Amino acid sequence: MGTAEAPISGHALDGTVTNVDLKLEAIVIPVSDVDRAKAYYGRLGWRLDADFSFDNGVKIIQFTPPGSPASIQFGTKMTSAAPGSAENLYLIVSDIEAAREQLVARGAQVSEVFHPGSPGAQFQPADTTPHLSGPAPDHQSYGSFATFSDPDGNRWLLQEITNRLPGRVDASETTFASPRDLAGALRRAEAAHGEHERRTGQPDANWPEWYATYIAAGQAGEELPT
Repeated sequence: MGTAEAPISGHALDGTVTNVDLKLEAIVIPVSDVDRAKAYYGRLGWRLDADFSFDNGVKIIQFTPPGSPASIQFGTKMTSAAPGSAENLYLIVSDIEAAREQLVARGAQVSEVFHPGSPGAQFQPADTTPHLSGPAPDHQSYGSFATFSDPDGNRWLLQEITNRLPGRVDASETTFASPRDLAGALRRAEAAHGEHERRTGQPDANWPEWYATYIAAGQAGEELPT
């Protein structure tokens, strides 16, 4: 009588493949001067998570942007990529003007807020593709951008997202990275609820439930209540 074989990790007993969590938590960016990069990202107010040096010359520094689930790492003997070659590293914000002002106040040279004049223009320098001045019309989610680069030239791309596309966020979870993000969601819900009351012609006594439904739907990319 044969013995049953244990299933291969990631495979169910019926042969189907099961999903295993693969969480992107850190990316390595190439820099030429580790101390300069450390000082720069520290001035931006990013959290210093690690600063390790080893006898073989390896040095690892990790920073996490405010409210981010992912981090950056840089150091010595970590990558063969040319310093400054990282491009269009996304930083997602709920209020792009406020995010830009904060970065500028901390010493970053950030472009003016713009929206792309053609598909993909946000990925290219303003002198090669059209960057239209100001945020996207009506602050359309996913449509407004600003850029800045660290001292080596690694390029960051701010993108304003207020309502998510379906599938990006678990519909059962509604979380906010900061009080500012929650305040922004409440302001958007307040404005939409005002339109709702004008359409119905009467005050809505159940506004807390309406706000909650609106905010959760916006985070999950579901249809917004009207």
